[in-house]
Amino acid sequence: MAEHIKTYTGLYFYPAAPDIESIRIRDIAHALSLLCRGNGQVTRFWSVGQHCICCAREAEARGYEDRLVLACLLHDASECYLSDVPSPLKKDLPAFEPYEERIMSLVFEKFLGSDLTAEEWKKVKTIDHELLDWDMEVLLGEPAEGGLPPMKKEPHYEVQPFEEVEEEYLRLFEEVSKRLQPSA
Repeated sequence: MAEHIKTYTGLYFYPAAPDIESIRIRDIAHALSLLCRGNGQVTRFWSVGQHCICCAREAEARGYEDRLVLACLLHDASECYLSDVPSPLKKDLPAFEPYEERIMSLVFEKFLGSDLTAEEWKKVKTIDHELLDWDMEVLLGEPAEGGLPPMKKEPHYEVQPFEEVEEEYLRLFEEVSKRLQPSA
């Protein structure tokens, strides 16, 4: 049985022993544009890539620093390599979490220079959970307890071809990454 997956860009990725050199933004953008939110249990296709773009745009609208904007864009990158495990099951799979955490640490190290602090993760997770409330109402008709959280940049749930989502993800990644680069 193979101990690796072959990525879109042709690399071998070992989920149990990830290597920072085998993490590619093109693989992340491509895979997340093809993965459906909610394990596919939604009324229309809404990709993890679109969700991540919305998270990043919300962080921008809240005036967060570029590091957090990029962290929001990348916060589900481990799903590119591990897929997703629905939250109700994930809590019963304690062996899964260390793989996910290791990959995310490498993603943040590669693209942000270091892992997120607890405070940074808290801000990213707040936006992620608030958008989950929107997803549940818009994509499943399940109203959020207490109503939808106010957003600075209200998400729009138009279905987009995966190629467009992938391009937008990469464009946003490049735009924010350039702003993070120290000027020479």
